[in-house]
Amino acid sequence: MPRQLSLRINLNDDATFENFFLLDQDHKHQIVALLSSQLMSGEEPFVYLWGPNGSGVSHLLQASCHRAAANDLQVQYLPLAELLDYPPQQLLENLEHLPLICLDNIQLVAGNSAWEEALFSLYNRVRQANGRLLVGADCAPRELPLQLPDLQSRLGWGPVFQLQASDDEVKTLILQFRAYRRGMELGDDVARFLINRAARDLSGLMACLDTLEGASLEAKRKLSIPFVKQVFGW
Repeated sequence: MPRQLSLRINLNDDATFENFFLLDQDHKHQIVALLSSQLMSGEEPFVYLWGPNGSGVSHLLQASCHRAAANDLQVQYLPLAELLDYPPQQLLENLEHLPLICLDNIQLVAGNSAWEEALFSLYNRVRQANGRLLVGADCAPRELPLQLPDLQSRLGWGPVFQLQASDDEVKTLILQFRAYRRGMELGDDVARFLINRAARDLSGLMACLDTLEGASLEAKRKLSIPFVKQVFGW
């Protein structure tokens, strides 16, 4: 029998439920509530999240892992974009014994027969073991170009949630929310300037915020447009 591979996948420390920005009437409240209780309630063993880059899919998968770890539960986060060259049967072997498995960017293995068969087997084993699977992708299960129809049906066994990409107005609010949680004040003008001048995806904007936090602490200056220009050489 092949030996399960030993992996060490680092989670983003900021990818927590507490750091996930929600508008008052946002349907994502329902998603966060379900994921927050997925391990404890015994309900919804299979959940599928999908949305474009920057919609928060990866954040929520990692947040579930952080919440599980905070409750002393062993989990496995598998960002498939980094694992495509691994043998899937070995990679997924015995994972059904974990309380939670998070598979991110599952669309990347669509059409790969070895991966599809390994995932199909994993779904069946997790169900038998009463485990939990949280899956992230950039499209709905029915839109995945899978060769294995039975895997497509497995992916839709539980709730399927779509996350929308954030427009510039929401990105401004997210930047301000994350800055506030770091103890910084980010005015509307500075936030809009960042969005217009930096990488427009949220991961790039968060990286800018990381840089500004360090620079602000070192220079003992508040965030302003002139200071942002100085830090990034714009």
